[in-house]
Amino acid sequence: MTLAGVALTTSSAFTLVWFWLMELTSPKAVHPYAGILLFLILPGIFLVGLLLIPYGIHRVRRKKRLAGEEPLPLQKVDFTQPGVRRLLLVVGALTFLNVGILGTAGLKGVEYMDSNRFCGLTCHTVMSPEYTAFLDSPHSRVGCAQCHIGHGAPALVKAKLSGTRQLFAVAFGTYSRPIPSPVEHLRPARETCEQCHWPQKFTGEKLLIRTKYAEDEANTPATSVLLLKIGGHTPNGTTGIHGRHLDASERISYITTDPRRQDIPKVTYRDDNGELIDFVTEDYKKLAPEKVAQLTVRKMDCIDCHNRPTHAFELPDRAVDKALNNKRMSAELPYIKKKAVELLKGEYASRDEASSKIVLAINEFYRTSYPDVFKHKRAQVDAAAETVKAIYLRNVFPEMKLLWGTHPNNIGHEEAVGCFRCHDGNHTSASGRSISSDCDTCHTILAQDEKDPKILKDFGMK
Repeated sequence: MTLAGVALTTSSAFTLVWFWLMELTSPKAVHPYAGILLFLILPGIFLVGLLLIPYGIHRVRRKKRLAGEEPLPLQKVDFTQPGVRRLLLVVGALTFLNVGILGTAGLKGVEYMDSNRFCGLTCHTVMSPEYTAFLDSPHSRVGCAQCHIGHGAPALVKAKLSGTRQLFAVAFGTYSRPIPSPVEHLRPARETCEQCHWPQKFTGEKLLIRTKYAEDEANTPATSVLLLKIGGHTPNGTTGIHGRHLDASERISYITTDPRRQDIPKVTYRDDNGELIDFVTEDYKKLAPEKVAQLTVRKMDCIDCHNRPTHAFELPDRAVDKALNNKRMSAELPYIKKKAVELLKGEYASRDEASSKIVLAINEFYRTSYPDVFKHKRAQVDAAAETVKAIYLRNVFPEMKLLWGTHPNNIGHEEAVGCFRCHDGNHTSASGRSISSDCDTCHTILAQDEKDPKILKDFGMK
């Protein structure tokens, strides 16, 4: 057993050191499954080997004692003998080496388990939707662990225990389809978002230009220009969206009746005089007292509006508009907007089936309905087909039951209820005051659905 331990420790140690040297010199990232072997399993084998060495010696001495044999007495260590000193030097050097290997392996293991590739690719089917959205997000250079794992040892231990539970769920296929948004378990925004962003310091307004394309033959564009009142903290006090919602005095708290926080029947607002005002809906007034007592009060923070800051999924209409606006798809192709949205909303058994059918359908449409376009603009047709396919693969995962609109995005109010969860005109106070649903509360419309907005020329943007 001792010799087996020596063999395991020595072989795994040489393999680990060799792999670490290869990792330092290779530009390629480690494959996630190879990483499990090299960062997690091999260090475990190394540790098991170390434990087997003294355990084998202990078993031999125990067996001799049980058999009535007198085990060899422990020899007295005489430091005056050169052989003893050499032996202790060797043992000390090996111990130092083993501690170094174990420490490095532990550090590399934790670093690997906190890496984006481990989080996104190890459990490929389960995490593929979230990882795909993550790679195409504004936070794609922010590590998963920076938002999902807190600071310090307790947060790390908690995360790994949760990961162990999730590992069993993946192994036995008991995980949810789709994976629900973990709104109840997310860390507070002050520990995540506000490490980089400072809502109270955002001042001024933001110009938003959005172009939509009609589902007609010419894919007619219509542009809207909005001035978003981002706001923040100014010498005159709090102002704008961030200033009113995320003031340092914690102005807003609310009660929700569903786990995804889409139904908000009560909002409590602290006005400039420090007075608390309750805004409630008629449905809230009908709730039984015992039901109200079970509801949780939550203080509003960033993720109540920015609920999909990284893992955001698009809807077909907006995704196609974006592709046309970014020239990834040519608006010169007749009815491309209508055909693309139609195909994206189609039902497919799998992503592979969707990929092949979308490309074939777009090619067939132009080949039969617009043969001249298909002949002279074949490259644009092919590019459009690949772009529509990419939009589908970016947002829909039938095997995980993640379809269009499965995860609503609360920013704005066009794709989901969003702002209108509270700003619907139905939340009123005891004095008859209501939460405003006026468009000018959050933005000023400078142009709406215009072909060539004059305001953009005035700004020098045309």
